[in-house]
Amino acid sequence: MDLYEYRRGALCCEGVPLQRIADSVGTPTYVYSLGTVLGHYRRFAEAFADVDCQIYYSAKANSSMALMAALAHAGAGFDVVSAGELYRVRRAGGAMGKTVFAGVGKTDAEIEVAVRAGIQMFNMESWPEALRLNSIARRFGKKVRADFRINPDVDAHTHAHITTGRSENKFGVPIAEAPEVYDRARKLRHIDLVGVHLHIGSQITEVAPYQAAIRKTLGLVKTLRSRGHDMRTFDLGGGMGIIYDRERPRTAREFASAILPLLHGQELKLLLEPGRFIVGNAGVLLTRVIYVKPAARKTFVIVDAGMNDLIRPTLYGAYHAIVPLRERENRGTKRRIDVVGPICESADFLAKDRLMALPRAGRCLAVRSVGAYCFAMSSNYNSRGRAAEVLVDGKQWHVIRRRESYADLVRGETIPPGVAGSSRGRRG
Repeated sequence: MDLYEYRRGALCCEGVPLQRIADSVGTPTYVYSLGTVLGHYRRFAEAFADVDCQIYYSAKANSSMALMAALAHAGAGFDVVSAGELYRVRRAGGAMGKTVFAGVGKTDAEIEVAVRAGIQMFNMESWPEALRLNSIARRFGKKVRADFRINPDVDAHTHAHITTGRSENKFGVPIAEAPEVYDRARKLRHIDLVGVHLHIGSQITEVAPYQAAIRKTLGLVKTLRSRGHDMRTFDLGGGMGIIYDRERPRTAREFASAILPLLHGQELKLLLEPGRFIVGNAGVLLTRVIYVKPAARKTFVIVDAGMNDLIRPTLYGAYHAIVPLRERENRGTKRRIDVVGPICESADFLAKDRLMALPRAGRCLAVRSVGAYCFAMSSNYNSRGRAAEVLVDGKQWHVIRRRESYADLVRGETIPPGVAGSSRGRRG
């Protein structure tokens, strides 16, 4: 469910025509619906309201401070995977006591920042990380809460690049090795082991992989308790999928109904880390058609948004619906076209062989379902400034990130004295 629809022939986000934003801010521009974000968060929270549960928004999906500030106000905690994301959470007003730090490669500097900040918990990925965390906590005279991420060797039935719970993936402690690792970690005086953590992948549209992972990990919890470990929390991670095309993911209530019976009577606080589920369908990317280029085998629609703005189609073969901002432009004869960007790569496309009405040069299009892992993965490739971001709240809208300028592209760079005049660079 989202708050985008055609009204009087114009595609609107909540109460704002998207053409108005495109004309005012320019393109490419990301637009987010605040009502959609908060609506999805509340549905998720309501689905788990009858159990002891804490929801942590996964900042990696979309780390816009405006969105995080709204979620913090709504009661969300935060799941971060870098000190940069932690910094954003603090700037957005997120509570450190409701923040968990995950990630397979935390540096000493990142651990130090998080320990000083007094975050709620660390999700540790390995025994070496446990030793490092204990050492740093000892230096600061603190005892920190932590769990281990368990790799249950469960196939999440998602894209190979975003599955994380198989034995060949880099993440977590293999479930067979976990009892020994927990026994060793119990001797670390500056770590309070509180439970277990799972995260088996992203864009998961079935509940069976979650059920299999929960069953396997509850067996581990039973073993750990028999060894004297005080297991208090069960962090199931995130990864719940959304509709991009023809997917049929479970609703929040259906997801809760499928997993909660497995956890009933276990005396474990449930932690959940949704990201895409909350923000994925809340965003569109506005882009303008530069040229329509007929070729021998197909027609190319060249737009001003490229793979530097939206890399998911290139990286994952991901599908994103593309629609015109004027409803009548949907009514033309449908033909198969490639919607491509201006980047100097053949892999620079937003859609291939897409059946749609041929848009005209100068018209604007909206790329749908880009709220998660889109702007967050954008870059300055080809020295292109990153897009602007706009937040719509009812009939009002706000620029929450200005478009990067040419000066932004070179900010932080220097030319050492003498380099431009060096004899090495002179033409012979």
